[in-house]
Amino acid sequence: MFGGNMQKAMKQMQKMQSDMAKMQDELKDRLVEGSAGGGVVKAVVNGHKEVKEVIISPAAVDPEDVEMLQDLVVAAVNEALRTAEKMMEDEMKKITGGMKLPPGLF
Repeated sequence: MFGGNMQKAMKQMQKMQSDMAKMQDELKDRLVEGSAGGGVVKAVVNGHKEVKEVIISPAAVDPEDVEMLQDLVVAAVNEALRTAEKMMEDEMKKITGGMKLPPGLF
C-alpha cells in the first residue's frame, strides 16, 4: 500500500534515532557556564544538565551575608541549566530539521 515511501520513512526515522542517541552521548561531554554577581559565582553544567563545577570568587564570600552567596549560586546554576537546555534544543533541531517531536518519542 505505502510501497517505498513507508520503507523510506522508516529508514529516516531509524537514522534520526541513531543521530539522537549519538548527540545525547556527545552532550554529556559538552560544558556550558552560567554566572551571577558579575561573574563572582560561576556554575558549569554538562549537556545532561548535571552540575559539574561551582566556582566562587573569594570576593563573593561575606560571612555576614551568606544568604546573598546562596542566591548567587542558585542564580548561576539556573542560568547554566537554561543554557544547557538551549544547547540541547539547538542540537535537536539540527537532527529533526526543526520538526517538533512528542516528548519521550526518542
